[in-house]
Amino acid sequence: MIDVTRMNGTTLTINNDLIETVEELPDTVITLTTGKKIIVKESRQDVKNLVKLFKKEINCNL
Repeated sequence: MIDVTRMNGTTLTINNDLIETVEELPDTVITLTTGKKIIVKESRQDVKNLVKLFKKEINCNL
């Protein structure tokens, strides 16, 4: 799971396995497999890096 920041400044934890797409339109929009869309302050690359870091942490703890 990764922490992202909504446009109003609140932090939200999302399940990275549910992320379908991440787009910059110019705001970053995360679309989940459920169809829900979340607009966040982080860039597309930041979200990508958060997912990579989370997956590395999970794999190292096996």
